[in-house]
Amino acid sequence: MGRIVSVNISKSKGTEKEPVEHVTVRLNHGVDGDAHSGDWHRQISLLARESIDKMVEKGFDLRPGSFAENITTEGLVLEDLPLGTRLVSGSVELEVTQIGKKCHTKCNIFHQVGDCIMPKEGIFTRVIKPGDLHKDAQITVKKN
Repeated sequence: MGRIVSVNISKSKGTEKEPVEHVTVRLNHGVDGDAHSGDWHRQISLLARESIDKMVEKGFDLRPGSFAENITTEGLVLEDLPLGTRLVSGSVELEVTQIGKKCHTKCNIFHQVGDCIMPKEGIFTRVIKPGDLHKDAQITVKKN
């Protein structure tokens, strides 16, 4: 069982996301008002607080949203979840569609800190059941 530490949105791609109290997620879309939303397999990105903490320990001043993730979690080893895993928080259900990503162009985050953990430890999901995601809510791996 995990917890949502932060929910984050941005108006443009490749930039840090700003924390908000909650977001609405829509089927075949992702997070309302976020630059990465759309009808594709990477509708919502997640990164563990534990991953961010590794970079903070190297001396970088980072916070949830610094790596452009929509959802910052704690208590789940996200990069170990197999494709197809379902995550549930409240009425929302997400399906893991991609682990990590190729960083074809170095984004603003990479230029600011010299490294980016999203390509290695971030995950991407698509919306299976819509609803609202809230800061401090539980997030769990759905048992089949």
